[in-house]
Order: sequence, then structure tokens, then C-alpha cells
Amino acid sequence: MNKQLKYALYTGCTARESTPELLKSTLAVAKKLDIEIELLDEASCCGASHLQDFDDHLSLVLNARNICYAEKRELPMVTICNTCQLNTSMTKERLDADEVLKEKVNKDLAEVDLEYQGSIEVKHFLYALIEDYGLDNLKQKIVKPLKNFNIAPFYGCHNIRPSSLHKTGDNPYVPTSLDDLIKACGGTNVDYQEKNSCCGFHVDLQAPKTANKLTGKALAGAVDANADFMVTPCPLCHLNLDVNQRKAGKAIGREFKIPILHLPQVVGLALGIEPEELGLNHHIVKFIYAD
Repeated sequence: MNKQLKYALYTGCTARESTPELLKSTLAVAKKLDIEIELLDEASCCGASHLQDFDDHLSLVLNARNICYAEKRELPMVTICNTCQLNTSMTKERLDADEVLKEKVNKDLAEVDLEYQGSIEVKHFLYALIEDYGLDNLKQKIVKPLKNFNIAPFYGCHNIRPSSLHKTGDNPYVPTSLDDLIKACGGTNVDYQEKNSCCGFHVDLQAPKTANKLTGKALAGAVDANADFMVTPCPLCHLNLDVNQRKAGKAIGREFKIPILHLPQVVGLALGIEPEELGLNHHIVKFIYAD
């Protein structure tokens, strides 16, 4: 890596409110790796994959508006939520391919003195680390390799599917990016069938029994594969897997107490960042780090 990386960070809602440790640890890792971050404080919710069911055009305007703030800074946008990544990328793909649709969206954006150009890239922090920073460069920064831990990656849905939208090279059925990052941090990646399944978050309100079963199966897969903890690049998956362990266990007749870590928390530990600075104390199921 010959030049300093700089991104406009779109945090989404969850990392600022429900999981503040995700934002805290992302900024700590970026600082440690000399990645410059500008927070998009003007940005709003992406619609959480529900808004478009009620008003597709409003969803496009909302996400295009968020992208505009990164375009004004002339910086690539990086996300730290799978669902935010999906909605932002989906908006970008549709507007870049349809001039008529883009014109309709820009007509509304003009009311707030913005215009969507389609001039910047949007990617998840996971792939920014892998593709832009580089795993070989990351390995050189590791001071506390996670060699004593079996780590279960949990990809979730929206960061790898649909594969036509996320041009990362990750196979939606057999993804490897999160596994590769775990290895780069010195940990042992745990392979299990449920690692690229749905956590159940987006059906939690409509079908809680189904959601709890999905969460329970994911937890069971990791536990049965002898994982010490799970790691996910999505705060919505983190909420379900961490907060709902009791309900998920009841749904499938199991008991769980497995720590769930955010992606940058795992990287941060390997970089030697103190657990408190990474917000590990915020989790429901506590992870006591001892290298």
C-alpha cells in the first residue's frame, strides 16, 4: 500500500445507537492502520430494506442523498452494515443504469441542493480492508495474533447476496473474505454450514418464531464447530446473535452463551488495541480477552 487511504464513512443508524461499539472500534482500527475517515454526519437511515416496500422512489432518493454527501467530499463511501451496503449499492446500480430514473431522483434532490452523479465507489469496510489495504499489509501490523481462538465467521445475507450487485469476488454460497481476515489476524477460522445463512433480523417483527429458529441454528452451528466466539460484519446480525441468545436457544431446545464480536473488534484485538477502546464491555454475552 503506497498511499494513505481515505474514506467517507456511512455509519447507518445502528452503529450510532444500538451498537455504538461498532463505530468506536471501526474508528480505532482506522486510526491504528492510518486510514483517514470522514464521518457522513449529514446522512440518514438507508431504509433498512423495508422502506422500498412502501415507497420505492423515496428509498432511492434517501440513499442517493447519502451518496451525494460522499460525492461532495470526492471520497469513496465505506459502510459498516450489511443492510446499508445493500441498499446503497442497489440504489447506485439502478441510478447508474437508468438516466430517466436518475433524473427523477435528482429532481427531488435539487430541493436540498444536491445532485447524484454516480462518481464514487461504495464498499463495505470488510472489503476495504481486504481489497484496498490488503491482507499482507494487515498481517505486518498484527502484534497480538489471535492464535488461541477458534473463530466462527458469520457473513449474513446482504453483504454477499445478490452476487451480481456485490462485485467482491466472494462466492455467495462459499464465501471466504471473512475467513481470510480471521486467518490474517492469526485466528483459526471455523467452517460450519450456517456461516452464510440469515440471522433472522428482517423477519423478527413479522415472524418471531421463525427468526428465533434462524438465530438459534446459526449459534448452534458455531458452537457445535467448537468456536470460541463468532464474528460478523453486520450490526443487525450482531444484535440478533448477541441479544437474542436466550430466545433463540429456547426456540430450538438449546442453551447458548457464546460471545459475538463485530468485525473491527476482532481486527482491533489483533492490532493490540485495548478491549475497552473497542467497546467489548457493551456486549450482552461478555468476551474476556486474554492473549
